[in-house]
Parts: sequence; structure tokens; C-alpha cells
Amino acid sequence: MSPVETLLRVRYAETDQMGIVYYANYLVWMEVGRIEYCRAAGVSYRDMEEHDGILLVVSEASCRYLSPARYDEQVIVRTWIAEAHPRMMRFAYEMFETSARRRLASGETKHVFCGRDHKPVKLPEKYRAAFGMNKS
Repeated sequence: MSPVETLLRVRYAETDQMGIVYYANYLVWMEVGRIEYCRAAGVSYRDMEEHDGILLVVSEASCRYLSPARYDEQVIVRTWIAEAHPRMMRFAYEMFETSARRRLASGETKHVFCGRDHKPVKLPEKYRAAFGMNKS
């Protein structure tokens, strides 16, 4: 599936005393992008958790900060799947300020599929195509 772009506006509460977006908020933006990617792929996080007992547990997260975002700027979070297997998936992200298309940050999150008991499991077949996985 092609990357999914999600538009956000920097809220005042997301900035620090210097008027710059606090670094941890980029991880929140990546989560927003990931959920919108799943939605665009036809997968509901809620349904996976509630109906199938599948949790996407974050096992790694990284973010490289390139340029500061500021209050009231519009930001695009571009999200795609960098790697996917029945037991794990890695999402990649790029964040841009919209007016000048200034690159703000890039990052990745790695997720292990787990059951309600928080032990690793294979992703059910019915979700694999949405995440670009071959049947196996």
C-alpha cells in the first residue's frame, strides 16, 4: 500500500517554553499516523484488539529530529510499512511542515503482535494482506 499522509496542526499544549514542539510529541504523531494508515488499509485497531485479541506491542521506537515544529503550524505525518512478517511489523514515518514542505523528523516503530496475555502470536491470516504480507 502507498504511504498515508495525515494532517495535524501543532497545538499550544504540544510546545515547550521555547515555543517548539516537545520531542515526545513526535512519537504521539507517529501513533496518529499509524492508526490512520491502518484505517486506510481497512484495519481497525479497536476491532483487532476487541474481537481478535491482537495487540500491536511497541518493541522499538526511534525518531531523528531535523527541524523544529512550532505552535499552529500544519504538519503532515507520512506513514508506511517498512517491514512486515506474521510476528512483527515495522512502520516508518516522515513529518513535514506543510507550507514549505520543511522536513521536521523521521522515525520508525517496531511492533510485535501479541495476544491478550501479552505473549507473541502470529497475526491472523485475515489481516495479513492489509499489511502487505504473503500467506504463510
